[in-house]
Amino acid sequence: MTNTPPVCNYEGSDYQQSFWEQGGRQYEDLAEGIAFKRMLPKSGKLMLELGAGAGRNTPRYAGFERIVVLDYSTTQLAQAQERLGRSDKYIYVAADIYRLPFLDGSFDAATMIRALHHMADAPKALRQVRNVLQPNAMFILEFANKLNLKAILRYLLGRQSWSPFTLEPVEFVKLNFDFHPKAVRNWLNNLGFNIEKTLTVSHFRLGLLKRIIPAKLLAALDGLFQPSGALFQVTPSVFIKARVQGEVGQTAAPLNILQLFKCPECGSGNLVDKKDYLQCPSCKAQWAVTDGIYDFREKK
Repeated sequence: MTNTPPVCNYEGSDYQQSFWEQGGRQYEDLAEGIAFKRMLPKSGKLMLELGAGAGRNTPRYAGFERIVVLDYSTTQLAQAQERLGRSDKYIYVAADIYRLPFLDGSFDAATMIRALHHMADAPKALRQVRNVLQPNAMFILEFANKLNLKAILRYLLGRQSWSPFTLEPVEFVKLNFDFHPKAVRNWLNNLGFNIEKTLTVSHFRLGLLKRIIPAKLLAALDGLFQPSGALFQVTPSVFIKARVQGEVGQTAAPLNILQLFKCPECGSGNLVDKKDYLQCPSCKAQWAVTDGIYDFREKK
């Protein structure tokens, strides 16, 4: 197996409940919903949701015919199943983003929200995403912004040692990284993406404001300022809508699931369905299928 960077694993975590439902994050969720409305197409064929967690954002992609709900944690994917149900619309996949188990050019859209900040090698992760997208495919990326106003003020006041103005990522907690907007744009451009829209999100991520102003009102105010991202980015969260360069190809049609996958061990397609696992015909690696979740993290 090829060596890959470390992975932040939410296995066994109650992240959805403790962080989102009970953590006072309604404003952030609503503000992100506004950003999605500005960026998502009304319809599509096959969407790849990277770092889907428990499926918080998945209902926002309802215009797509099929959605691959991908996370490293099977615990999170089980919670997503409870939220979304099991149907042909959703394909649940446990996988390492550095070893995506999909054939190149499979998807006409992908999203990666609140996940890049866990990537120790962000360019390598983004390269994997690029590989599985078709020409002209859409990619919506959210990242934690190193150049946020709080970090700038702390640096200028001598209260933090690292500079928010330099391009290298900063790891403020293990496997939690903030990125400079210019660095992210450079990575995307180098991989063959054209950036179409940039929105700044969570302008008012302050405990005091969230306590005294209703979340819906605060999110509406956030929505008014989001287009300023086209000019400058000093919020803690930035959304980018990018598109793969190239002529429009055939859009991904609803397909047999086995036609989507490749073996992350050797890269071969045509995996064979053995009911409780998929087997690679080339290297004979076996990948578990448990409770409707295709598990490509480690071969059996």
